[in-house]
Amino acid sequence: MNELNNISSVYFLGIGGIGMSALARYFNSRGIKVSGYDKTETALTKQLVAEGIRIHYEDDISLIDKQATLIVYTPAIPKDHQGYNYFLTHDEYTLMKRSAVLGMITRNSYSICVAGTHGKTTTSAMIAHILRDTGYGCNAFLGGIASNYDTNFWADDKNVSVAEADEYDRSFLQLSPDVAVITSMDADHLDIYGTAENLQEAFIEFSSKIKEGGLLLCKYGLKRNDEFKVPNMIRYSLYDKHADVRPENIKINNGSYQFDVKINEDVIKDVELNMGGMHNIENVIAAITVAKHVGITDEKIKEAVAKFKGVKRRFEYIIKEDGLVMIDDYAHHPEELRALIIGAKELFPGKKCMVVFQPHLFSRTKDFADGFGEVLSIPDEVVLLPIYPARELPMEGVTSEMIMERMKMKDAKVLSKEALLEAMRKSKPELLIICGAGDIDTLVEPIRAILINK
Repeated sequence: MNELNNISSVYFLGIGGIGMSALARYFNSRGIKVSGYDKTETALTKQLVAEGIRIHYEDDISLIDKQATLIVYTPAIPKDHQGYNYFLTHDEYTLMKRSAVLGMITRNSYSICVAGTHGKTTTSAMIAHILRDTGYGCNAFLGGIASNYDTNFWADDKNVSVAEADEYDRSFLQLSPDVAVITSMDADHLDIYGTAENLQEAFIEFSSKIKEGGLLLCKYGLKRNDEFKVPNMIRYSLYDKHADVRPENIKINNGSYQFDVKINEDVIKDVELNMGGMHNIENVIAAITVAKHVGITDEKIKEAVAKFKGVKRRFEYIIKEDGLVMIDDYAHHPEELRALIIGAKELFPGKKCMVVFQPHLFSRTKDFADGFGEVLSIPDEVVLLPIYPARELPMEGVTSEMIMERMKMKDAKVLSKEALLEAMRKSKPELLIICGAGDIDTLVEPIRAILINK
C-alpha cells in the first residue's frame, strides 16, 4: 500500500531549504494542500508562494496549519521554536524529518539516489535532466537549482524518482534506491560522524539499502568499496583504466568538452558536455551509465547531455568573455576546491587566477585547515572572507587567518564583504572564482556589476 495516499495536507517547518522546498513542490504537484514556515523570505520562498503555497515568517502558533496531517521538519529548526513544540506536544500530528519523507517516496517508486561528499548535486541533476529531456520521465528532488529548468523539483506521471542522497545527519540511510550512485567518500561532516571511518561506515550501510536486484554505481578506488553490500556493482572513473566505465579521447574546446564513453565493451562516441571542470566529465559518465541502465538509447543520451546547462553555483559561468571569466561555485571542502581551481585553470590556461573563498563552519575550517591551505596555494591570488558560521557558535582560535597561515603564497588576504567589493573596484581579474557554501552568493551580482561596468 502506498503510504502517500492518506496525506491530505502538509506543513513544513523550514520550507525555504533546498531539500525541503523540493518536497513541498512534490506534494503541491499532487494537489495536496501545502503550507509552511521559514525565518526569512528568499527568492525561493517567493517562487513557492507564486506556485500557491502559503508561507509565514513569524514563529506564531496562530499562523500554523493545525489541520495538517503531516508535519515535515528540518534538523535546523531550533529546539525552542514555538511551532515545532506545539506539534511535538499534540499527539494527533505525525512529525517526520525531511529525509524520512523522501525515504517514503523512494520506497513507493523506482528510485535513483545519488550520494557522495561532493558531486551528488550535479550528478543527480544530470541524471534527472537526461530522463526528462529524452521523454523517459521522472520526479526530480535536487539539492540545487537546475539551470535548464530554473527549479530543484519537477513532477512526472511516471513513478520514477531521482533524488540527492544527503549524508549529513545520516539522512541517506532512510532511502530505498533501485539504483544508487556513490560519487565520493572524502572525510566531511566530522561534527556529526567524529571520524572518517564512521563516515565510510555510513556509506557502506547506505549500499545495503539498495532494493533486491538493484544496482550500485560507484567511483572506482573509493576506500573500502570491497565492503559495499551489493551483488551488482559498476565502477566508473575519470582516469583509471581498470574502471568499468571511463571517458576516452577527451578534447577541450572553448570551455566545453568532447569525449567518448566506454561502458564495459560498449562505446558511446562524441559526447559533448557544455560545462566546465574535468570532474564534471566524471559526473556525467555516471549519469550516462544510469541512463543506459534504464534503457535510453545512445543518441537520445548524447542529445540530452549536449543540452545540459549545469546547476546554479556549480561551475556556473557568470561572465565568459575573452578578457574576463568569472565562475561561481558552491565548493566548500578542500577536494571540491581542488577540482574547481584545477578545472578552471585547465580550461583557461594563461589567465591569472584569483579565488575569493568564504570558509563554511568553524568545525570544517578547523578539521581541514591544512587541506584548505594547500589547495588555496594553487591560484595566483586569494581573498578569504570571514568564516560563515551557519548552525555553529565560534570556536576559539578558529578564523580565516588559520587557513591563510598555511598557504604557500604571498598574495593572500582576509577581507570583509565591504572591503572585498572595494578591492574589486581596483582589481583587474582575468579568471575570477567565487566559492563557498555560506552567503557569499549574495556578492556575486554586485561583483559582476562592478566588473562589467569598468
